[in-house]
Amino acid sequence: MSKIPIALQLYSVRGEVEKDLPATLEAVAGIGYAGAEPWGYDGAALEWMGHTPAQIRKMNDDNGLKCCGFHLLTGALLGDNLQRTIEMNQVLGNRFLIIAMDKLRMGARDTILELAGILNDVAEKLAPLGMFTGYHAHGFDFEIVDGEIAWDILFSNTRPEVIMQMDIGNCANGGGDPLGTLRKFPGRAKSLHLKDYGGAPDSVIGEGVADWPTIFELCDTTQPVEWYVVEEGSADGMGFEISKRSLEALRRMGK
Repeated sequence: MSKIPIALQLYSVRGEVEKDLPATLEAVAGIGYAGAEPWGYDGAALEWMGHTPAQIRKMNDDNGLKCCGFHLLTGALLGDNLQRTIEMNQVLGNRFLIIAMDKLRMGARDTILELAGILNDVAEKLAPLGMFTGYHAHGFDFEIVDGEIAWDILFSNTRPEVIMQMDIGNCANGGGDPLGTLRKFPGRAKSLHLKDYGGAPDSVIGEGVADWPTIFELCDTTQPVEWYVVEEGSADGMGFEISKRSLEALRRMGK
């Protein structure tokens, strides 16, 4: 079985991105990451961080990086923005259009179902293009709404192809059960965010309390994971040392 490639969520080094995107992507590749996942796209214009999709694609290609996903605002998938979002990601060669978070909609059952409807509608439109949409986990997604976990309401009401982008650390820090959630929704995690929890400040994967052997076993047996995405970095998003240590830790685990 071939190894699942490992990417870096660029929010981990957001200060570096905002300072110099080309140099940041070069550094990310130099550390050994195979891909990069940008964040914060709203679909309003065909550019990100002041660069066109073609320019970003060239930066990735020059460094041997793949765009493994893009974290979006929900609005990037609505109305006229959707076509720009599709075009942006087609140029980047990215198939995974992931809503980064939607705290407002995840707070009540009717708005969670509204979000599920948005994801279902977009998933249907993306299917002929070989693209997918999905939703990324934050701690508030695991609060109880009408006696049920908000996350469970969302993924019980979305199409099977809607990506459940679990974030191990965010889920646990919000009181959720990452292992139980992966077991409850098999076949949904085409992309998985790797982040430890319960460790000291600036600790990385393997230095907290996450049960990585079981997580990876579940990924190998119940989830169609195409990308592992590390999201660990300094509090201000500057420097690459923490993200480098995270990848080194995964390599020691055989990943």
